[in-house]
Amino acid sequence: MQASHYQRGLVMVVLGVVCLSFDGLLIRLARTDGWTIVFWRGLLMFCVLGLLCWAGKRLATLCSNPFSSLASALLLGLISSLFVLAVMNANVANVVVILSTAPLFAALFSRIFLGENVARRTLVAIAVCMLGMGLVFMGDGAMGMLAGNLYALAAAAAIGGNLTLLRRYPAIDPMTVIAGGGLLSAAIALPMASPLTLDAERYGVLAVMGLIQMPLATVLINSATRYLPSTEVALFYLVETALGTLWVWWLLGETPTTSTLIGGGVVILVLVLHAWRGLHLERQRLQLYPEVPVHK
Repeated sequence: MQASHYQRGLVMVVLGVVCLSFDGLLIRLARTDGWTIVFWRGLLMFCVLGLLCWAGKRLATLCSNPFSSLASALLLGLISSLFVLAVMNANVANVVVILSTAPLFAALFSRIFLGENVARRTLVAIAVCMLGMGLVFMGDGAMGMLAGNLYALAAAAAIGGNLTLLRRYPAIDPMTVIAGGGLLSAAIALPMASPLTLDAERYGVLAVMGLIQMPLATVLINSATRYLPSTEVALFYLVETALGTLWVWWLLGETPTTSTLIGGGVVILVLVLHAWRGLHLERQRLQLYPEVPVHK
């Protein structure tokens, strides 16, 4: 049976966010300053995706959507930079849970700029997730990570804004703007980075991050906005709350606080229930109106 638009978008965003969840671990393993990570990650993303865009003759899409493509590239460069700086100044668990505010920004921006009605189940899910996120700020040492927390919050706002922009302009080619975002973030970071002072092991970690993990994750997530509302796509960033915390805890021993664990558990439970409800409603819609597309 052919997958519906909802199912196709769901698969894309789940795979993308699972891949993205290794970001915090790789940043820790790189063992260098944040600006150097931003530089190499952005430059390598630009190289691999720019080459694919050139080979696939996708650069022509910039001519049809020049301003919206530039805006998306700027936001993606900002997101990449802010996330790295957040992880360098706070626990990974705190950062990924704070990123759970992205659905709030996506819902707000979609309502203001696109006039989209936000489903009641999505609003309820966001509200409960925010309660879970609030538990993170009850943990020990939260005040000492204020700068990292603020970077993470700014990244969440930029994520919501970019997903809404992609929803408004579905003709934007995700791969092209991600390549542009990588180049912009590298250019911003270069004056503050030390890109030629690392050993082979750390260059290897940065290569995995910039050539494979980040390009794959970002292309999948941004492409999902063609099939799902931006609010729902942003909601799936919450998977990183659990997985991103798990990787650094399990492999590096960066133990989250009890309140962070409880809050993250609430977030993931709500996300699973929200996705299940969305699939159930989609099946009902296909049974009643099989000829009518959705989220196009």
